[in-house]
Amino acid sequence: MKKIALITLLLVASAAGAWWLDLSGRLGWAEDNRNTVLYGNVDIRQVSLGFRVSGRIAELRVDEGDAVKAGDVIARLDAEPFQQALDAAEADAEALRATLAKLKAGARPTEIAQARAVHDERLAELKNAELAYQRAQRLRPAGTISQAELDQAVASRAAAAARAASAREALALLEEGSRVEDIATAEAQANAATAKAASARTALKDVELVAPSAGVLLSRVREVGAVVSPADTVYVLSLTKPVWVRAYVAEPDLGRVHPGMKVKVTSDTNPAHGYEGTIGFISPVAEFTPKSVETPQLRTDLVYRLRIVVATPGTDLRQGMPVTVHLPSPEAGT
Repeated sequence: MKKIALITLLLVASAAGAWWLDLSGRLGWAEDNRNTVLYGNVDIRQVSLGFRVSGRIAELRVDEGDAVKAGDVIARLDAEPFQQALDAAEADAEALRATLAKLKAGARPTEIAQARAVHDERLAELKNAELAYQRAQRLRPAGTISQAELDQAVASRAAAAARAASAREALALLEEGSRVEDIATAEAQANAATAKAASARTALKDVELVAPSAGVLLSRVREVGAVVSPADTVYVLSLTKPVWVRAYVAEPDLGRVHPGMKVKVTSDTNPAHGYEGTIGFISPVAEFTPKSVETPQLRTDLVYRLRIVVATPGTDLRQGMPVTVHLPSPEAGT
């Protein structure tokens, strides 16, 4: 009886072990040297690079396969049309700023003095016309002058008075200075011209295509002499740092991972050498496991996507390749 009981116990233990191995395998987990293992792929991270302005390509400085650093100038457009547009915009802005300054400064002292002299001259003419009118008025009753001469004296006095009034208003306008509304209009026009010049200056800078990040050029789509628009791709850049690894974890094991957890990432190319990674993102939404990365049995299970960030990857971690993610064992306390 003891022998039968021992055999039964061994069979039960073997069946339980087989069931656990099958379950952990279906969930994408495996135990390797007391460390939990996940499987995933390196994300493909590419950027299509193009100019923000239209123009003719004058220079392409790099080719497919070349490594570039962030800030490197990799292509240039013909800058002459943009330089001409900038020169014209700056000239317009300078002219409008000069007009604004003139309005703010008002009339020059010599202009005011000239207007005052004209006013004095008109006052003298008015005084002379007034004297001529008074003489004509005294002479008319005696018949010394005709009625027509008296009427002429009256008209001359009225004309002189009008000229004197006009000169007085002109002097007042110069002394008062420019209207507030005229200054505001000129200031708005000067600001618009300045903004237009700034836009032209930005367009001139945009004739240089700058690498936004470090990476390797995958494709050179255009050649020198081609006319491109902002929608056209000139280069395709593959980003090399940081590397993002996409892996999946089943819902029962979701509590065993958390953002900020340190993990080890290895590839089939060099499984003995690992890279330190950090879990940076855990999807809040469950999804069906992608068919490209899991077994047929697991494709119907709901899982959560993980993003592991490898800040300093090596040359053997290439985009799209399968990798292994080693998580600390529960006993490690992480």
